[in-house]
Amino acid sequence: MKKFLKVLGVIVLLAVLIAGTVLGYLTIDEYNPQDVETLALEGNAQKSVSMDSPMRIMSWNVGYGALGDNADFFLDGGKMVNTATKDRVYSNLTGIIKEIETVNPDILFVQEMDRNSSRSYFIDESQYMTNNSTAAVFNGQNVFAYNYKVAYVPLPVPPIGKVEAGIGIFSEYKMDSAVRIKLPCPFSWPYRTINLKRCLEVSRLPVSGSDKELVLVNFHLEAYDDGDGKIAQTNMLKDILVEESEKGNYVIAGGDCNQIFSGVDSSRFPTVGGASWQPPVIDESSFGDGFNFYMDEEVPSCRSLDRPLDIAESKAPADFQYYIIDGFIVSKNVNVENVYADDLGFVSSDHNPVIMDILLK
Repeated sequence: MKKFLKVLGVIVLLAVLIAGTVLGYLTIDEYNPQDVETLALEGNAQKSVSMDSPMRIMSWNVGYGALGDNADFFLDGGKMVNTATKDRVYSNLTGIIKEIETVNPDILFVQEMDRNSSRSYFIDESQYMTNNSTAAVFNGQNVFAYNYKVAYVPLPVPPIGKVEAGIGIFSEYKMDSAVRIKLPCPFSWPYRTINLKRCLEVSRLPVSGSDKELVLVNFHLEAYDDGDGKIAQTNMLKDILVEESEKGNYVIAGGDCNQIFSGVDSSRFPTVGGASWQPPVIDESSFGDGFNFYMDEEVPSCRSLDRPLDIAESKAPADFQYYIIDGFIVSKNVNVENVYADDLGFVSSDHNPVIMDILLK
């Protein structure tokens, strides 16, 4: 019995030492960006934004190339951690590229884009799309901002592993500058060390014949907090948008809100029994009178990951949970001519892209 207890004590001690070592490393290695960081502009764009040229803007959470219709996810009520084979990641990226080529946007906002992650087999998805697409938007300038950078996420079983991911803007039009603005992080140590560090990606484009700028804001707001994080991040987004609008700039913010705008009717996509999550509401009136808010009420922009979609007996809104959580916030000096979500059946990502056609006033 003494021998057994001795062996058990050694095992427990080793487990504590290993856990302490891992936690210590993650604490030392934790990604701690500055409040504001200048981002490198890649590529070369010759076109300039003008007052009389229509523009098409596309926003898409691409699910890091691994959240196709075959996937569920453990944090959303599913079981999977590793959600795709390497071949499936390439297949998803091919579908994503095809859609971008079909839409042919002038400006593209991307969320959940991996650069060097275990979950997507270390494929640099930004580079892959640029190298394998004929879409003109990939021949201009692009900028990338990390919002998830962890050397090794040791949870759950099997572990997530290494993650380097973020958000990106691709533009046919010349960008003068871009910055990463840190958003409040709702998580405390030690969970904070392996969690996302979300941000706003703010890019500035000169407008021909004007002293004003077109300010683009790409975002992916909090998903797995208790609600306070979403509120704090939304308030910070609001303050920045209002500040830019009051300067007279043209302001377009787009991305994955993980919330629904208060003016959107989501009754076409009711709450399905057993759904583990429902989106909070962004109060449009809290932004003042200077903005319009756009989401497509007819097509869901996101689907639940509590189970795979490809094996669902019924994919109808009454039987499978869909959401409207992706959209645009636009200053009123921008004329929005059309907004729609493209219904792709969630084959290549758990989100549908949202497209907007605009003209500067």
